[in-house]
Amino acid sequence: MITQTDLGGSFTFANTNMTVNRLGYGAMQLAGPQVWGPPRDPEEAIKVLRGAIDAGVNHIDTSDYYGPHITNQTIKQALHPYADGLVIVTKVGARRGPDKSWIHALSRQELIDAIHDNLGHLGLGRLDVVNLRVGGMERPSEGSIEEPLTVLAELKNRGLIRHLGLSNVTPGQLAEAQKISEIVCVQNFYNIAHREDDAFIDELARRGVAYVPFFPLGGFTPLQSSALDAVAASASATPMQVALAWLLHRAPNILLIPGTSSVKHLRENLQAARLQLSSESIMKLDSIAAGA
Repeated sequence: MITQTDLGGSFTFANTNMTVNRLGYGAMQLAGPQVWGPPRDPEEAIKVLRGAIDAGVNHIDTSDYYGPHITNQTIKQALHPYADGLVIVTKVGARRGPDKSWIHALSRQELIDAIHDNLGHLGLGRLDVVNLRVGGMERPSEGSIEEPLTVLAELKNRGLIRHLGLSNVTPGQLAEAQKISEIVCVQNFYNIAHREDDAFIDELARRGVAYVPFFPLGGFTPLQSSALDAVAASASATPMQVALAWLLHRAPNILLIPGTSSVKHLRENLQAARLQLSSESIMKLDSIAAGA
């Protein structure tokens, strides 16, 4: 059984009463292959979610287009009624095509429908945080986000959403968004080797805005690095544990949402919060981006 552990300290979102442990859980892998259909092992998926909560995780990242609908339905089945203090963050702005493709869904009606789908499948009357997902599959693309964010701001004013965030955006898009609504978090592609957001992270930290990196080890093509492997071996840890520990060290506003469909891997991920990296190890890991 997973026991309560230190999960990287805590973070309080600026101008809110929401405090979460910095090491959370991402639900994307609870769906089947290609994030489509039911999980391979539905009972294990339930155990993963309950194990995460038992270990002290109080931040779950999800979306109703995972599955589609599968991850939210699984979260509800495993955890509803939800524990006090649990923050569930979801995303809108995309949908899945019949061919399993990922399609932008940013029209007014698509966003309204997505909010109601998330509410229904999670069994909630109000969503804690909704991230507006824009840009490409991994990297942001410039362009105004005023129109879709205005729709979400209206739904927030109606009481269906507590707080708003952004996913896959540039600093310019954040500045545009903050004229429409307060933004409590940004979720972008970032890891040891892909560090284009370094300055962005530091600016968000000064403002008390959370930064949530996705693909902490490179995504669907995991990072291959002799430096990472060497640090992991010296620390008697896995490369993923080292990658997560480095992110926790990188900035105090970074929140992690590693995903897994395995209780064993969940335990490994959570143990990353206990991993202490020496200054020499951090230098080696920082050099990965310079050589990428």
